[in-house]
Formats: sequence, structure tokens, C-alpha cells
Amino acid sequence: MSFVPESPQSPALSAQMLAAARAIRAVLGGQSLSDALESAPAALRPAAQALSFHAMRRLGHARAAREQLVPRRPPERLVEALILLGLSLLEASLKQAEGEHPPPGTPIYPEHTLVHQLVEAAIADRRTRPAKGLINAVLRRYGRERTTLNATLRQQPEAEWNHPEWWIETVRTAWPDSWQTILASADRSPPMTLRANRRRIDRHTLQARLGEAGLDARPAGEDGLILDTPRPVREIPGYTEGWWSVQDLSAQLAARLLPLRDGMRVLDACAAPGGKTAHLLERHALRLTALDSDAQRLGRVAENLQRLGLASPDVSLRHADAARPADWRATQPYDAILADVPCTASGVVRRHPDIRWLRRADDLTRTAALQAHIVDALWPLLAPGGHLLYATCSIFPQEGETQIRAFLDRHPQAQRLPAPGHILPAGPDGGDGFFYALLRKPA
Repeated sequence: MSFVPESPQSPALSAQMLAAARAIRAVLGGQSLSDALESAPAALRPAAQALSFHAMRRLGHARAAREQLVPRRPPERLVEALILLGLSLLEASLKQAEGEHPPPGTPIYPEHTLVHQLVEAAIADRRTRPAKGLINAVLRRYGRERTTLNATLRQQPEAEWNHPEWWIETVRTAWPDSWQTILASADRSPPMTLRANRRRIDRHTLQARLGEAGLDARPAGEDGLILDTPRPVREIPGYTEGWWSVQDLSAQLAARLLPLRDGMRVLDACAAPGGKTAHLLERHALRLTALDSDAQRLGRVAENLQRLGLASPDVSLRHADAARPADWRATQPYDAILADVPCTASGVVRRHPDIRWLRRADDLTRTAALQAHIVDALWPLLAPGGHLLYATCSIFPQEGETQIRAFLDRHPQAQRLPAPGHILPAGPDGGDGFFYALLRKPA
């Protein structure tokens, strides 16, 4: 995003920056960025999201630079957040001034505008007002000493790759030939991909309707369309009519990989927010149970099915824990089970750039143990001859290949069928990082 003068109707840039800094402060305190942005005023939210997403993608570098410039962390976390935001934005602006091309969507402002507006943002909040001089001095000094500072920062893996060191080492160990590409891909905005709801519109017609509205889109996968320019969902034709859903290409594979026929009894465990649930129902008339342990997120499944015209008496939503089948009393075996289990979400960090900073190394051990527990609990519910599709949006082998090999050691009668395995994020039109394993129970 290049600098564009504000219109009289748009919020001041300083207000946008302050809203973004408040969201960044929340992430520094352990809150998810999505939840933090919900607290921002509606008029500021889109800009705050763009600014805070950029800061999260450059947080390793900005934090290391701040430690060099201000060795003692400011006691007020909002001051720290403003400095980190300013450093991430200033770095991008200076790079462009030197002739480098930042990734599409990068917020770019002239250096003097950026510094002035960040100081104005600090003045607007009583907690940060006393630090306005500090913020100004830090940013001015970085502009003067950037070349020397960056030479030092390049020796720090977290500053160079903008991921925690444990994450870098995990990716490097798992993917020694592509770890740099994987880490770099996390700092680029992902494409916006729609999935045509084939029960209401075919992809070719949807593409034509989008074109009539001035939205260029190109086909991808079986049901997908990638928009050349992302838009808010309610500005895209057909949202209310249920013509489409937003779903990444890698996630769209699930409904195709699970062998289904009309009339089958299917369990979608860990179903929220319902993208894969809806895709299954768009492709087949099923007796489907969508299960999730989060009641609020399960409500989103209901909303999505209603909008897409997929709610029916054959579809039931259950608020329950997939790892505890006794609590929800499954009375008949299922012909197919989709186990899209909880994970570190390491494959979707380009969509949720705060994830890398919220996760800890021991989270990987914890989620892997939970995944094993869930799949072991679901396996007895599968009918003889039935299929279970194990899925995670993770690139860590502990949550993918290693997990499935351990499952097969525990259940040697299970048959592993062809499926993609690990999908690594790559390219501007590539899907998110994912893992799929298809298992069959002997008849």
C-alpha cells in the first residue's frame, strides 16, 4: 500500500496507528490479534488490521532493533507497541526509498509523515503522552543508524527471519532444503480464495458475476477462485445469496480426499468454523454430525450453513469434546470421519501472523498429545470399511507424518491410503501449509 493522503472522511493516520498499537500490546500480553482487533472501533478496524499484521510480520526485527536502541523495555506496554509499530513501518519505508520493492499490501508512508503521526498517536493517549519524546528519538535514531544496526541484527535468527528461534529450528530440522522459503512465505499476505457453492452456482458463472462487478478472479483447484485483489466479504457479489465461501486451496482438498457417497453417515469432528463441513455438504447429501467443543464457534457453523442453504434435518450440530465420545453417546458407527484436529496452526501464519509469537515450544508437545488422544477416541466410532481423514493446518511433522506413523504403530490393522501428506506454503497463489492422511478400517 503506497501513501495516500487522507480524505476528510477517513480517520486520522495517528488514530489508526494508536488502534494498531493497542492490538499489538494485546498480543504482547498473550491475546490473539483477531480478538484484540474486535475491540477496535469499526471505522478504524481495517486500517488497524493492516498495520498490526505488518508489525507482526516484522516483529522479530523490530523487537531486536528496539533492544539495541532502548535496552530497557518501556514499562508501559503501549509505548513499546508504538515503538515496535514505528520501527516495522519505518524499515519498510526506508527500504522502498532505497529502491527495494516491499511485498504487496505493505503499508508505506514518507518517513517524516510516519514519525510525526506516531508522535501524534502517543499524544492522544495519556499513558503514552509522556513518552512522545522517546518515541520520536528512537525512530529518528533508527533512520540515521539503520545500516549499522541492521548489520548487527542480521546475526540474530529471530531478527533475520521474524520467527521465534525455537520455531526457526523446528522448521529447519523438518525441511532442511526449503526452510528459508517456508519462513519467508509467512511474511507475505496470502491470496483471497473463494469456494463456489456448487449447490447454488457453478464456478464459471460465479467468475462471470464477479467480473461484471469489476472483480477479476482466476480458477484454482476444483471449486476455487483466487481474487486478484482481496475485498471485504460483504463487498463481493453473492455473499448474502450463499454463492461462495472464503476457503484456502489447501483446506478445499479435504472434501475431495474423503471418499463419500450420498446418504452416508459422516462425523465432522472439531468442525468449527464450518468451512469443511459446508464443503462436504455442497458435494454430497449426507447424514452429518458437526461436533465442536467451543459453543461460540459452533454457532458460526450454524450461521454458515444457514447462509449457504445447507441446513437440514439430516445435519446436526453437537457441542461436545471429540476426545470424549462417551459424553455425546454416538449410537451408530460412521461411514466416514473428518478429524481436523487442533494444532499449532503453523501452516497458516501468513493469515494469522501473531500465531508465531503466541506459541511456545512446549505447545507442540501438548497439541501432538491431544491429537493422538482425539484420533484414538474417534477410531472405534468408524464403521468397518469406513474412512478417516486426518487433517491439520500445520507444517510441523510432530503434528503430521510423525503423528500418523505413531497411530499406525498403535493400530496396525489400519490401512493408509494415498493422500498429499505435508503441503508446504509456497508462491503467491499457493495454499496454506497443511497435512492430510487418509486411513481405512478393514471391512
